[in-house]
Amino acid sequence: MRSGFVTFVGRPNVGKSTLTNALVGEKVAITSAKPQTTRRAIRGIVNRPAGQLVIVDTPGIHKPRTLLGQRLNDLVEQVLGDVDVIALCVPAGEKVGPGDRRIAASLDGYGRAKKVAIVTKTDDASKDEIMERLMEVDSLREDWAAVIPLSAVSGDQLDVLSDELLQLMPEGPALYPEGMTTDEAIEDRIAEIIRESALEGVRDELPHSIAVTIEDISEREDSDLTDVFANIVVERDSQKAIIIGRKGSRLKDVGARARAQIEPLLGTRVFLSLHVRVAKEWQRDPKQLGRLGF
Repeated sequence: MRSGFVTFVGRPNVGKSTLTNALVGEKVAITSAKPQTTRRAIRGIVNRPAGQLVIVDTPGIHKPRTLLGQRLNDLVEQVLGDVDVIALCVPAGEKVGPGDRRIAASLDGYGRAKKVAIVTKTDDASKDEIMERLMEVDSLREDWAAVIPLSAVSGDQLDVLSDELLQLMPEGPALYPEGMTTDEAIEDRIAEIIRESALEGVRDELPHSIAVTIEDISEREDSDLTDVFANIVVERDSQKAIIIGRKGSRLKDVGARARAQIEPLLGTRVFLSLHVRVAKEWQRDPKQLGRLGF
């Protein structure tokens, strides 16, 4: 029996959260085409006959422009120092660039962890592109324990990756009970679902300004309804207007999308109340960041 921790690193939007969800077999991390969607270290648990993998999904490593960005990078560094395996993700359809090289070189600072390279999104690339990317990625370091191309969307090579990662883990019993897929609190999972729904279709500058807090979750005694009260937090009044939309149309859509995912998670019908509030420049304000959990 083997068990241990692995984290996927890479530039923002290279498919780390999608890969985490595919390996776990259910959605434990939100995904979006918007960069820097992941903001916390989310643990997804993969149970296999030969052992257990605990995947720590982290934010993408980037040049921070705000205090929030710096704290996300600090979070990644903390995780990298604690895991057994670090896997660098590079999309098959994008040439290796300075950001990939910088991240690959930075792994020298984490000597205890074994290193794996993953070429992601092979379903969206030609065979020539995949071969070119494999060669580029292989040359980034001399100590890769494995270099694996895969597609989280089609499932191609996912078993190869999980088998390879388990072989690199230390011997030991499972770290979490069998059947458990994440240690995320239900409030945090619901907040992330709402944020993912709010990210849909917003302008490029807005995603970084969106945060979600949960005020209350309570079951009604007289029905099978669960009440969820949540705040969508933005930085400016103009952003609040965008989230709400004309006559509240956009906020209504956000609620409908979120509710469709929250109901299966809770196993009940849900009444979702969303309130949009402004916390000016919260990404740069230490007190506001603390209140929002960063």
